[in-house]
Amino acid sequence: MNVKEVSECFISAKKEDNKGRKHRGLLIIKPNKKLAEEYIAKAKQNLEFCEIYKDKRVDYKLPEEWFYTLYYCALAILSKFGVESRSQRCTAVFLRYIKDKSLIDYNDEFIERITVYREKEETSDVDRRESARYGAHIKIPEIEQEYKKMMETCRSAISQCEEIVFSGNECLNSGR
Repeated sequence: MNVKEVSECFISAKKEDNKGRKHRGLLIIKPNKKLAEEYIAKAKQNLEFCEIYKDKRVDYKLPEEWFYTLYYCALAILSKFGVESRSQRCTAVFLRYIKDKSLIDYNDEFIERITVYREKEETSDVDRRESARYGAHIKIPEIEQEYKKMMETCRSAISQCEEIVFSGNECLNSGR
């Protein structure tokens, strides 16, 4: 992972914050286990919504719920590390960075699925979420076919997230 990208996320957010603007990056905050727990609860609730949407045959809502389940897990991990994010791109960049530094044991797939790519030919769940959300179709056969796999992927992400959040490991800025 590119240290420069992570640094840019922190630098730009700090500049915006200092100017009284809502930042679009990463800020260092106090590690917050309670906030992390709330994000995990929200991720679990998203999976409950998936069951409802599946039963109601509202397929287009599922990619959004799956994406945000994974994203809330990411935000939970960042909360434990004392990092606030207001950028999907920076969230994934930071997760990749701490994984590459062996600070967390988190499946690469979970990070890839929330990664925002700038190049048109590179796609992730962000693109699938937007396509399902803004497209005209309610019933989408591909989504029905991947339902079980994605539900298991999300459950695995929650499980790994809980291991990270509830472990006794020290975080980057726990002394602040």
